[in-house]
Amino acid sequence: MKTNEAIKITHTLSKPSKMPGFAIGIPAKECKTGSKLRKIKGSVCYGCYALKGCYVFPDVQAAQYKRLRAISHPLWVKAMAQQINSKRSKVFRWHDSGDVQDLTHLKKIYEVCKLTPSVRHWMPTREAWIKDHVAACPDNLIIRFSMPMIDQPAAGTWSHTSTVVTTGATCPAPKQDGKCGDCRRCWDKSIPNIAYGKH
Repeated sequence: MKTNEAIKITHTLSKPSKMPGFAIGIPAKECKTGSKLRKIKGSVCYGCYALKGCYVFPDVQAAQYKRLRAISHPLWVKAMAQQINSKRSKVFRWHDSGDVQDLTHLKKIYEVCKLTPSVRHWMPTREAWIKDHVAACPDNLIIRFSMPMIDQPAAGTWSHTSTVVTTGATCPAPKQDGKCGDCRRCWDKSIPNIAYGKH
């Protein structure tokens, strides 16, 4: 499959300005757990960043919904792998906006990761049910469970997590003009938890 053919199936990848590589964004409005959390004050989804700013521009929303619909395409896995491999980036982020929709979606993500072995993948999620399927996760994918509430300690039952804190952040981005720079902690399996500062 050629890259231009892949794009017709999956739509384009996203390129978050702070990130070192590419990502895929689907609508935050369609988050299963996030849609509930964003109504709860004190949750990490309350005032969701992906429901404001550039994310709400009509063209961005249209692209996200195209990517969401594309997941059901029978060639989505091969098309996603082709696009990711064509970028020649060493890292990839799943869902700079949105989250895993269901088990079928998760299994397809696993297949994409297997077809892109030279890329390190990172997927933050608030879908707790995924823990039952982490054992099948490819070696080049790290899944970090995002704790639902601000200042909530990392769950001990997950090997990799992320938290949002008011003090004690370990993510260096705020001190680096809001960018990852040369930091790759989110993709590093030797680091159990990443603490992001509340903003």
